[in-house]
Amino acid sequence: MEIVTLFFLFADINLSPMNKRNIKTKEGQALYEKGGQIIELVTELIDLIPEENHILREVSRFIAEDAYTLQVKVSGAEAGSLYDIKMECAALIRKAGRELYVQRHNFEMFGYEYMSYMKLLVDRLDEYKALFILWIDTFDPHQSIKDDWGLFNPPGIEFSDENDDIDFDLFDDDDDMDDGL
Repeated sequence: MEIVTLFFLFADINLSPMNKRNIKTKEGQALYEKGGQIIELVTELIDLIPEENHILREVSRFIAEDAYTLQVKVSGAEAGSLYDIKMECAALIRKAGRELYVQRHNFEMFGYEYMSYMKLLVDRLDEYKALFILWIDTFDPHQSIKDDWGLFNPPGIEFSDENDDIDFDLFDDDDDMDDGL
């Protein structure tokens, strides 16, 4: 059985009611629902790929993953309150959205017959992007801990040099690390 087929065996499972309870804001709810519309459109788009077009079948795995990321990461971000975690999820959503935009070129290059579906996908992504911008404005930068990587520290927020209550350093002592690598 193809990997694509295995992946889509689970596409009809409706996890939305379970995940909706994590959505705390109306902006998050709107974004989550638009992500669901994109998943439905991508599923239809993939169903139209002929079995013999192995290249597009392979590419379809990537667009399916990206489509699901749009919804899953909203739920993940909304489940917590930390700014840096929300921003990390937002960055992954942005990456998935951009990948979906780019994949339309692969579909055209490899002879996808129903390019009008790709136009619909781009339109839905544009709608999603507008909702995304409203959603990230709901993130509270004061609900954050210092991001030691420096990537998701909110602008204008200063952190003390004191250690946070949460220890994210898994390798505190040398015994935990494999010096042989």
